[in-house]
Parts: sequence; C-alpha cells; structure tokens
Amino acid sequence: MVRLSPSRLHDSLRGPALGAVGFLNEVMSRYPDAISFAPGAPHPRFVDGLDVQRCVDRFLDHLVHDRGETPEQARLRLYEYGPSRGLINGLVSEALRRDEGIDAPPQALVVTVGAQEAMLLVLRALFRPEAGDVLAVTDPCFAGITGAAGVLGIPVTGVDETETGIDLEGLAAACHRARSAGRHLRACYVASDFSNPGGGRMSLADRQRLLELAEREDFLVLEDNTYGFTTERGQELPPLKALDTGGRVIHIGTFAKVCFPGARVGYVVADQPVAGRPGRLLADELAALKTVVTVNTPPLSQAVIGGLLLEHGGSLAALSRPKAELYRRNLAHLVSALDRTLTGRVAPGVSWNRPAGGFFVRMRLPVPADAALLEISAADYGVLWTPMAQFHLDDRGDHQLRLSCSYLDPDRIETGVRRLATFLDKEIGQ
Repeated sequence: MVRLSPSRLHDSLRGPALGAVGFLNEVMSRYPDAISFAPGAPHPRFVDGLDVQRCVDRFLDHLVHDRGETPEQARLRLYEYGPSRGLINGLVSEALRRDEGIDAPPQALVVTVGAQEAMLLVLRALFRPEAGDVLAVTDPCFAGITGAAGVLGIPVTGVDETETGIDLEGLAAACHRARSAGRHLRACYVASDFSNPGGGRMSLADRQRLLELAEREDFLVLEDNTYGFTTERGQELPPLKALDTGGRVIHIGTFAKVCFPGARVGYVVADQPVAGRPGRLLADELAALKTVVTVNTPPLSQAVIGGLLLEHGGSLAALSRPKAELYRRNLAHLVSALDRTLTGRVAPGVSWNRPAGGFFVRMRLPVPADAALLEISAADYGVLWTPMAQFHLDDRGDHQLRLSCSYLDPDRIETGVRRLATFLDKEIGQ
C-alpha cells in the first residue's frame, strides 16, 4: 500500500483553520450534553415546518407564469445540470436592488455553492501570486477566506480590525509595504457589518473612505455581507457595493443564515468589465471557472431558495426579518448574561466586547484559550466555545475565545453563561 508523505501534500492541508474545525467537531461529538457556544450555525427553529416541496412548486409556477416556460421545460430545469451562472439570478438581482440598493443586472451575478465557493472563485480569477499579488484581510478574520487563499497559494497580509471595522490607516500602510517589496495589494476582504469573529461595523464615513482608498491605491474590495441582515431596523447602512461608483467592490452574499445552510446557495455580484473583451464581465469569468469546480449550483437547491424569496414578495428583508429579530434577541441576552454573571466575579484580565449585531462575542482571557483549556471546559464544566487562534494570522488570538449566540435559546444561553462563569472562576481564577 502506498503511503503518502505529508511533505509531498499541499501546505494548506496543515493550515490552522482545517485542523481547528475538525477538532471542534470531534469535541462536540464527545460531549453532546455540553452547551455549545461554538457553532455559528442558524437557529434550528427556522427549518421547523419548512415545506421544501411547496417552495419548489412556487418556483416552478414562477418559471411557467412569469417567464413563459412550459411545465415540462420548468421541471426539466430541476433535473438537468443547468447554467453555471445560476437559475435564480433575476430574483436575487431584484431583491438586492430593492432591499440593499445594489443595482446590478442578473448577468452580473453568479449563484454559487455557498459564499465559500464565491470566495474561492473570486480569488482564483483575480490573483496571480507569481506577479506579486497580495490579499489584505482584517485581523482577526473569517477563516474561510484565509483558508481559500492558502489553498490557492495567495500571500495574505493582515490589517487590524477595531470595533468600527478595518483600520484604514493600517490598510494604507499595507499598500505601501507591498509596493516597497515589489508587490501589489490586489484586493482587500472586509465584512462591513458585524464581521465574523471580530464583530466590527464600519460607519458610513469609513465606508466612503475605504472606497476612496481603493481608488487611490488601485485595489478591489471583496465585501462579505453575511451578517448585515441582523442590523437593528432603522440603523441600516448601505453596503459598500451600493456606494460603489468606481466598480471597486465585488459583493458576496449567502442564503445560509436567512434561509438554511443545507441548501448551500450563495451568490457573488461581479459587474466589473473585462478590458479588451467587449460585453464581458468578471461574472462571466467566474461562471467559466465554476464549470471546472462545481459545474453548477444544484437546481433543486436554487428552486427552494427562489421559492422562499417569491413567498416573501421577492424581498430579502422580508425573508430575513424574523431571523434577525431572534438573533438580535439572542445577542442582547448573551451580552446581558455575561455582564450580570461575570462582572466582578472572574479573574482580572477577563473581558468581552459588546457588538450591536451579528452572531458572536469575543472574550479575552489572561491565559491561553487553547485546545487543552477547551477540553477542560467541555469535560468538567459542560460548556464549549471556539478558540480565536484560528482567526488570526499571528499569535494575538491565543488568549481569546469566541462565543456564538445563534444556535441557542435564552434559557440555554443563561445556563451556558453560568457554566462558563464557574469554569472561569475555578480554572482561570487559579
């Protein structure tokens, strides 16, 4: 039997994110009775009573009555491979225009297998590491984007994230450092609303400043809009793509949090023209790449998402509103429980942030929040969390953990925080 040498496998397979996900899943399986603040998954309530067949039928009805297809043509769309660009582009395009102020035609969108595939396709299309291209990311950063960059061999540079989003002065400095080293900062990844895991949110002024900096320094902005829907009503800010007048922003979204993750449907808005190829957009290039990655996003999954959109008047806002209310409630409850239960009780050096939206709270400890400490927390105290090290490019996350509020109900959050307090009191206090 052939034995493969690890040294002959790609370096990305030994990346911290891949090992961390596997470890967390293994710990959760060994301690099923522990209260888990680890997964950033949607609340299971929202799939209760979901009638997938009804959603599919609603989408088929749309194809027949709104797009003029015969019933047989409509049914065949669900059974065949389908176009790599997607089936529900028109519905998504209209929803983005209506709810987000993003005016992009259907042909500027590619419907992807989750946001993760969108990131992979965009990075592959844009970056030529041999030409000196560098990707800037916030630090801490969603491990999916840094993991995808690692798989593709793309150099990554980190820029500090504050409570108000990416440090723009730090980003400008990163551009200058890259240029001094004979490289080019090709694109910057940001989540302008409640990033994972940092929780930062950019002000309107900083959004404008980022676009001005992108124009001045000639880089693209990869905008991840996963958690924007959790914004308090009346406090919404336009996505970067809605403010983009220079074609600098590539907008990535997902239906995982507002519908359900099992559908695996995301999208990317890539309306940038390709020079020298009249009528060709970046979206066309991404669709071409997709034909050799996943061929197409499963039509049945797209039909379910399309049907859900149609049932809510074609509005992303209407579709996401009940979910947003639950997640805001959970986040407020988690922060309140931490404040009530931990303040004045736990050791000095334990602190946490208070984001206004999203799924996550970060906590800082005076000791390393590593796998060994998580094992103690799970085995002896029945509470799970996520070490933050996997979200940082250096060792600055070693003393931090992430708490997710999305998957739990208030009573479980309350019990989990009490267990966390006991764990911190007895283990960290010593």
